[in-house]
This record gives sequence, structure tokens and C-alpha cells, in this order.
Amino acid sequence: MFKREVYIKRRTRLHGLMKSGLALFIGNTDSPMNYPANPYHFRQDSDFLYFFGLDIPGLTGVMDFDTGKDWIYGNDFDIDDIIWMGPQPSVRELAEAAGINNSAPLQKLEEVIRVAISKKRPIHFLPPYRSETRMNLGLIIRENPCQMKTMASEKLIRAVVSMRSIKEKVEIEEIEKALSVTWEMHTTAMKMCRAGVREQEIFGAIEGIAFSKGGGTAFPVILSINGQTLHNHDHGNILKKGRMMVTDAGAESGMHYASDITRTTPVGGKFSQKQKDIYEIVLRANTESIKAAEPELSNLDLHLNACKIIASSLKDLGLMKGDINDAVEAGAHALFMPHGLGHMMGLDVHDMEGLGENYVGYSDEIKRSDQFGLAFLRFALPFKTGHVLTIEPGCYFIPQLIERWKSEGKHKDFINYSKLEPWKDFGGIRIEDDILITEKGNKVLGKPVPKTVKDIEALCS
Repeated sequence: MFKREVYIKRRTRLHGLMKSGLALFIGNTDSPMNYPANPYHFRQDSDFLYFFGLDIPGLTGVMDFDTGKDWIYGNDFDIDDIIWMGPQPSVRELAEAAGINNSAPLQKLEEVIRVAISKKRPIHFLPPYRSETRMNLGLIIRENPCQMKTMASEKLIRAVVSMRSIKEKVEIEEIEKALSVTWEMHTTAMKMCRAGVREQEIFGAIEGIAFSKGGGTAFPVILSINGQTLHNHDHGNILKKGRMMVTDAGAESGMHYASDITRTTPVGGKFSQKQKDIYEIVLRANTESIKAAEPELSNLDLHLNACKIIASSLKDLGLMKGDINDAVEAGAHALFMPHGLGHMMGLDVHDMEGLGENYVGYSDEIKRSDQFGLAFLRFALPFKTGHVLTIEPGCYFIPQLIERWKSEGKHKDFINYSKLEPWKDFGGIRIEDDILITEKGNKVLGKPVPKTVKDIEALCS
């Protein structure tokens, strides 16, 4: 946990934003893997962590915006629990650690909510993403659990997003801790990227680093020689010379702050000329985007500029044609880069995605596009000092997508389909870094993971 003053300050600010009603923050519970006593690795709800900091299952936080009081509800461990788990802090002790003077057993919470409902007081809660939380919430407020997502408080969502979007100094320090572990994960993967090695071996090695030196992984490791599949979690291939391995992986700090780095490594440590041509295109999109990122520039504009860099360079290779501005406006480049440039990052790797991407990355002025590719841009708003985001351009040759667009004649004025046949088995390349928006520009976070052709080949030699 951070010092209790951090959580007190955050809750005080939320009280000022909300002003009336009650807010329920239901922490996560253990989720059974195949029977109740064998749960998945516990991960606390990020919003509960943000306001209360308690990394223990089965707790609920309540903020009463009318009285100004905060509560922690939970049940103390009994002797049976202690036999198996050892001595545990009481709910009262946990509440005090978070700077809260009020605590009570969970059964008291239902009474409090029942009285609040009878007085027609607003009950605010965030959209639940776990089925057990939906069920629990439905029971507490006496509503259909299936309606919990649509009944979530928009006012509370917007207030929480406004707070979590701007990272505090202590949060940046946690992200840097996560990135120090991620550096070791990626450099290890690069050194292991040799012909004959099974993807599973590399996956196991770098996931082990995340758990032995940090708080585990921030998301399931993406590692594959089939880099044209954007989120490939299959690790069954044997590395072969002539292929490239895309590794998209990040550790979580002990306090659950994420990191997210992607590197693309040639099997055997040497890029072919063909691979180098595409790699340099993606690297330029990455480095130029990082150079340009600053307060007030929108991520939408940064994304579109990165797309133009990629499209223009592919035109130089003969794979695209026509006016590049028109091609990007039409979305033709999305055949090669069908995702957004990056996303917010913090306690979640896709920060606050559970609250709704349109609340996090869009506004009444900047609406989400429905165009293929651009629709997958998670964050489009202008940057503010304190934002932490990823910059992750890519270039992919997806055989099924190429064939579909070709058969439909889609964007034939901008795509040289006749030149794409030799590229269908190329795979994909993605290069990703994490940045902090500062007052005058940005700072790349973490120890630099090699990303130039020269540095990658030197590390792998």
C-alpha cells in the first residue's frame, strides 16, 4: 500500500466531485478455478485499490457523500482460516491502514443500503465486469443482477476517470518498478530467440521473471512467430530461421501497476533485408510518434500521422499507391495496421477499460469512428500532463484479410494486391513503448529495451 494519506486525499477529492449519495466499491473475491478451495491467482479490483489500497479478497468500501464518512465492510477471519492461512489482520485494522475509522461486518452493509434506498438516496456504483460482483451487487441493492452494467452511475464513472487519468508521482514510480522487470523479460526473450527453441520455453522463462521479481504479469503474455495475429496467446510453435518473434509482455508491480512493451526479434538474431525494410518503417512510426507527443496534441492526430508514415513507406515499397492522405482517410492502411496507436496505462494495462472506453478515450466533441482500424483506437483525446500511454505502431500481413479485401476489390485504388502475394507469409511487426506526458513533451518510461536493428542484433549475437 501507499501511505494512508494517499488514499485519504483521493477519497476526499471524490467526495468533492460527487457531493451526494452513497458509492459502493465492491472488492474482488477469490474466483474458483475448478473447485472453491482452488482459486485463480487473486487480483484486486483496480478502482478498489485506487481508493482503498487493500489487496485482500472479500471487502467492500463505501463512501457516504452526504455525511463525509467512509466505511470498510468485511468479515474477520475465524480460527479455521487462521489454521490454514496464519494470523490475519482484522477488518478494523485494514480500514485503519487505509485511513478509515469506520468498519463493520458485511451483513451490516445490506441494512445500510436498505435504509438508503428507503430514503431514496442515490446509490452510485461502477460497472461490474465479474459475474460474482454483478450477483453480489444485485443482492445488495435488490435489483436484477443482469441490469448492473446499465444501472452503473455515469457521474461516478466520469469522476473516477478524471482522477485516474492523471497519474501521481507515486504511481509513476510503481510503473517504473514494473518496467524494470519488463526490461529483463524482454531482453531474456530476445536472447532465447533461436531456431529450434519452442515458444513455450521462452513464454515460461519470461513469465517466471514477472512472478519472481514483480507482481506477475499485467496481462497474458503475447509471444509468437505468427506476429500477424495481434493477440496471439498460443505458444506451441518451434522457432524457425527466417521468422520473427513478436513479444508483447509486461510485468505488474507489487502494487499492481502495469507495464506494456512490445519488441519484434528475428529468429537467430539477424534481420533479412525484407524484414529490415518493414521493421524500419514501424520503428520510424514509433520514434516519430514519441517525439511528437505533448500536451494538447490529440492521440487521434498522432495515430493518423503514424498511419501516414506507414502508408507512405509501404507506397515506396510498391505495396500501396495513390494519394497517401486520401488512402489514410479512406482507411486503406488498416489492411496493414488494423489497430490503434496506443492506450492509457496504469492500474490496468488498458487503463479503466472496464469503466467503458468511450468514457476514457472519447468525449462529446471527439466521437469514436466506426471505420475498420480507426474504430479500434482506444484513446483519441488530447494529451494532458500526467497521462501515461503506450505508443505501439505495427505492420502486419494477414493472409485471410488480404484475400478478403482483394476478393471484394476493397481500396483497390490504394492497395497493390498484385504485389502482396510474396508477403503473405511475412508475419507481423510491432514496437511498443510506454510514455508519460510532461509539461513540455513526454518522457519514455523505464530502462530502454533495445529496439533499433543494430541494438537488437548486437544483443542477440
